Amino acid sequence: MTQDRLITVAIHTYDKALELRAMLEAEGIQVTFQNVNLQTPVVSSGVRVRINESNLPLALRIIENPHVFSSADKPNQEDSHYILVPVDFSNYSFRAACEASLMANELHANVCLLYSYLDPNEAGTMQLTANLTYDSADNTLRTQLDTEARMRMSEFTDKLTSMMKTGELPPVLISTKIVEGVPEDAIVNYSRVNPPLLVIMGTRGATRKEKELIGSVTAEVLDACQSSILAIPEGAKGQSNSKNILFFSNLDQEDILAIDTLHRIYPSRSFHVTLLHVPGKKRLLFERPTEKDLKSLLQYCTEHCHNYTFGARSIPNNSEIEDIKKIFDEIEADLIVIPNKKKNIFTRLISPSLAHKVLFHSPTPVLAIPV
Repeated sequence: MTQDRLITVAIHTYDKALELRAMLEAEGIQVTFQNVNLQTPVVSSGVRVRINESNLPLALRIIENPHVFSSADKPNQEDSHYILVPVDFSNYSFRAACEASLMANELHANVCLLYSYLDPNEAGTMQLTANLTYDSADNTLRTQLDTEARMRMSEFTDKLTSMMKTGELPPVLISTKIVEGVPEDAIVNYSRVNPPLLVIMGTRGATRKEKELIGSVTAEVLDACQSSILAIPEGAKGQSNSKNILFFSNLDQEDILAIDTLHRIYPSRSFHVTLLHVPGKKRLLFERPTEKDLKSLLQYCTEHCHNYTFGARSIPNNSEIEDIKKIFDEIEADLIVIPNKKKNIFTRLISPSLAHKVLFHSPTPVLAIPV
């Protein structure tokens, strides 16, 4: 068997060549140096960094994206243009992280993986009798939880990085954050302090979501988070191939805000957007939308989103979720977009939002945009 031919991938000063060699060898690529000035080698005008030709594809990915593969300290995510991905190390949260990497590459953004665990210290103390108290704050358990979280996060990011090295995912900068607390609170608080471009969350399949409607982390975050949330169900198609969007519309000013946000999230895609008119309760009581309202909204969309095409549909008043699901199937929507109006907790209990209903019944990814 013939040995791989050596090729030159870069010419650097000696110090820079050492840095590059350390980075390449950390990924298992053998490196040799050759002095550029072969006639007078004692006078170094540069160093050739040479590798086996079979390692060229991986080496080029590393050289072009040193921020991804370098072991050096990475910049704080708080100062970056980023997508937030809450993870629980499940298959569907890994799927969400993969989708975030694809979108981050399009938006020239970074990805932050957020994991939270419940600190036993938060449980406080349990009163057993008038004279006997059990302290549940176990520092040993807390240390074990933190250590396990960091180990699992490392395995999770290594899996993503491996896919970037092989070209299955585009190389983007990934940072991690491990915090203590209830997951939904941790996500909302982190995104409030460090507003992301987008929050991407993996969710279970539609049937499993319905069984676990109460206490769903995604539903809680959707209610409280001030950032746009993309919920990707198990088994849903990848967003990179999306073509048809179903946009729920009340034909009011908030639709324009949501359309602008949608275009900022997907500025370079070519979508066909179907505006699905959903009559609001106030409009049913006081004012019915007119054909003029719809034409005005379509005109605005066409003028401001040149790479999108638009159409319109309407549903009967007081339609049930089953009626809406039939329209999903007719349009073959790859993504559902819902302008999500915030409600107080009492209103949410007696009258769940449309975003809630669709989230728990749709096998299609749902983008909820706060308005």
